[in-house]
Amino acid sequence: MTQERTGVATRKGNPITLIGPELKVGDRAPDFQLNKTVDEIVTLKDYAGKVKLMSVVPSIDTGVCDAQTRRFNEEASKLGDNVVIITISADLPYAQARWCGAAGVDRVVMLSDYKDSSFGKSYGVFIKESHLDMRSIFVVDANDQITYVEVLKEMTEHPDYEAAVAAVKSLL
Repeated sequence: MTQERTGVATRKGNPITLIGPELKVGDRAPDFQLNKTVDEIVTLKDYAGKVKLMSVVPSIDTGVCDAQTRRFNEEASKLGDNVVIITISADLPYAQARWCGAAGVDRVVMLSDYKDSSFGKSYGVFIKESHLDMRSIFVVDANDQITYVEVLKEMTEHPDYEAAVAAVKSLL
């Protein structure tokens, strides 16, 4: 049975339902299948041995999502080759590629959860009402253990960028 969590998040003040488990620091990061392109699928194993900052956004074509992705793109150049910053959204890979080209974003890996929302459901951030993923940050160490989690209480707010980057730096 799919776990539904209510009362933990809102969109513009309206309650939303998150599907999946509430992941915590110390949990093993669930595997995922996300699309890099319409035909190319990647999994957690594709980033084995690296520190992973997973920046989850509902849709890249909105203001906060745009700002969040640009911010982590800037941070990526300062974190070195042992870190991968992944932005995950339910947008089609075509839209993600178009946005990256227009925004000049070239340091984050854009992955799409559009096919079956498996990432959102395994990480507990799939929004039942809109079929998007809730704004959240997961930092996962080189051994695939979760070391930092921030699931926003309000979808339209920004994550704590400094805390997320500090969590990554603590693993280097």
